[in-house]
Amino acid sequence: MLKEKVAIIVNEFLIDEFELEEEQIKPGAQLKDDLEIESLDFIDIAVVIEKEFGFKVVGEEMVGVRTLDDLYNYILNKVNNN
Repeated sequence: MLKEKVAIIVNEFLIDEFELEEEQIKPGAQLKDDLEIESLDFIDIAVVIEKEFGFKVVGEEMVGVRTLDDLYNYILNKVNNN
């Protein structure tokens, strides 16, 4: 799977679910600070990732995910290595 496809799926979800503006969606955007995604929101994100990409999100693996680009890379790595 290509990173661009991952980005499109994730971005559409974030815009729809969290009512973010398209201009906010940048690879370097901090999930918590820039996009105001709270801890409980990560549960919703994990559910969508599991549904869309077909793997179980492990909380410990998400510790280093701070930016949108980190999230894309995490998903890409899991999809391409499973």
